[in-house]
Amino acid sequence: MTAKGIKFRDKVIIVTGATSGMGMAIAEHFAREGGSVIISGRNEQRGEELASHLKKINDQIIFIAGDIRTPQTNQLLVETALLNFGKIDILSANAGILGLGSVTQVSPDTWQSVFDTNLNAVFYLCKYAIPHLLENENGGNIIINASIAAFKSFPNHPAYCASKAAVVALMKQMAVEYAPKIRINAICPGPVDTPLLWDSAKAFEEPEKAVADAKEATLLKRLGTPEDIAKLVCFLASEDSSWITGTSITIDGGILNV
Repeated sequence: MTAKGIKFRDKVIIVTGATSGMGMAIAEHFAREGGSVIISGRNEQRGEELASHLKKINDQIIFIAGDIRTPQTNQLLVETALLNFGKIDILSANAGILGLGSVTQVSPDTWQSVFDTNLNAVFYLCKYAIPHLLENENGGNIIINASIAAFKSFPNHPAYCASKAAVVALMKQMAVEYAPKIRINAICPGPVDTPLLWDSAKAFEEPEKAVADAKEATLLKRLGTPEDIAKLVCFLASEDSSWITGTSITIDGGILNV
């Protein structure tokens, strides 16, 4: 077994959206730093492969397959953490979908599915986990993966933009509600090189050009990586950020300044 760190030793962490992109990198960072990690995603094969990989680093890994849009899956994540590790310390909510198309093109079912994934799933996870975070002597920590789409509009992304703005508002309200016991923040990534970015680019006439243009539009002239995002999440989850709550942190290579 590869040596692991200790930054999150004795911490129990739930990571949703862990079977791809940013969520996968976040789960790996927590595992490498000694956390006991419940990972979740709808793709059972990728989830089992990730769990097998992470157990080579840290044997305190459990994968739960399920549809994060349902209250039952979120309850199961909480119950699994409590049953196996006795508590919950950190939530990292990362599941997200796009629902491309203009307002007149997007079907009501697609609109609902985007909100169920990007907003309602966060509500369910927090609803069932927060009572247990409050029981911890040192409180708890929630990091929600939002998007610069909460603040910047993109063609053919109405459901995505609206749901990400809503989840930032939810974060701010919960930060007020549960302070000082629980710190709650959102991260707002810009163009990160993940499958979701390339799917998002399909909203444009020339997808490859759209991604290249996004890269050039950043002040740092590169796309973000999942590891860039994971490092920020782990910072916010640690005591290194002990005076940060109720904040949306953009991590976008400076693209919002262009």
